Amino acid sequence: HVTNEIKARIRMVGEAAQAQIVVVEVGGTVGDIEGQPFLEAIRQMRNEEERSDTLSVHVTFLPYLSTTGELKTKPTQHSVRELRSLGIQPDVIICRSDLAVGEELREKVSLFCDVPKEAVVPLLTMPTIYDVPLVLEEAGLTNYILHRLDLPTSEGDLADWRRWVEQLRTPRGQVEIALVGKYVELPDAYLSVKEALIHAGVAHGVGVRIRWVHSQLLEEGRLDMLEGVHGVIVPGGFGERGIEGKVVAARYARERGIPYLGLCLGMQVMVIEYARHVLGWRGAHSTEFDPHTPYPVICLMEEQLGIVDKGGTMRLGSYPCSLRPGTQAHHLYGTETIWERHRHRYEFNIQYREALERAGLVASGTSPEGTLVEICEVRDHPFMIGCQFHPEFRSRPGRPHPLFLGLVRAALACQRPAFASPYT
Repeated sequence: HVTNEIKARIRMVGEAAQAQIVVVEVGGTVGDIEGQPFLEAIRQMRNEEERSDTLSVHVTFLPYLSTTGELKTKPTQHSVRELRSLGIQPDVIICRSDLAVGEELREKVSLFCDVPKEAVVPLLTMPTIYDVPLVLEEAGLTNYILHRLDLPTSEGDLADWRRWVEQLRTPRGQVEIALVGKYVELPDAYLSVKEALIHAGVAHGVGVRIRWVHSQLLEEGRLDMLEGVHGVIVPGGFGERGIEGKVVAARYARERGIPYLGLCLGMQVMVIEYARHVLGWRGAHSTEFDPHTPYPVICLMEEQLGIVDKGGTMRLGSYPCSLRPGTQAHHLYGTETIWERHRHRYEFNIQYREALERAGLVASGTSPEGTLVEICEVRDHPFMIGCQFHPEFRSRPGRPHPLFLGLVRAALACQRPAFASPYT
């Protein structure tokens, strides 16, 4: 049964990591049909485990009604009632709000939702998501959870985290990076990329301002959208719409010496642009967008040939990559073998590798057997690197990804040639 599989996977994660606590987030809204199997699995697990081994934390929103000038708890009460009808009684309720939650409201939520007052935790909207752990710690949530799970309580050491958040709040400067995509109307489509840029910026002591550039505007000749930026990043994507605008962005960065980082599709358009405008291969393209291109510099992976259905057939997950000594990629990572996360069906066409390398486009990272090009870079450019994987998924606060560090460092050098980053 699906609920048994959900429970098995939750337990497997804990066992594999030898974790004391496994945090399981069930997204969406209580009552959504797609979430019911997961909530039922959680209900069953709570019955199967010791009472002191599970804890249910319910996150709700307290809306503000300007007509009455107050925060309303009714939506929270109804949400908890719905959750109870599914067999789950929350142990902690975190109340999200745009205004401060007073003691009277906490008592009201406690009374009508049947949780102790100390388990009703206000969470005011903060300037950044990185402030949230500090707020929850100050509210005593950590020790309350440890107490309920019969684990020893202690003063949490968040000094490093506080220091990191303070650096985020007080940058010494700012760089502007153009993010070129076709979903820029909804920035959350590129959330991981945005956060990875923030992580790298904090490491260098600067803020990163993102200029959201729609690739279709570049197709229409709007190069002014890229004027004055200190770096360009083209993230992953699918589909032909806006692809030529991304090629324009790669050419703009290459010809002007502006730092460029291409992720997945962003690497592919970098290769296409180089083939067209450096080697003069007119019509060079990816077979994803032009099956009859005379120069298929990007093509379907051999194991993907003949596959029509896309679901579950991609090169998906974490794979090793061997870095070429002496390249920028090798310098950034500081190691010869890396593991990165992939999600794609098309690859750099190895048949054109020699010609492209002679022209200055270096394959600086390959699969261990050398048959797949995973990273490429322009030899005589300050920073122009493309990777077939998604490095944004491995970036963390305090542990920024090397490629994003490199991009921001190069952007700073582009902005201020004499800049000395604290991160070396």
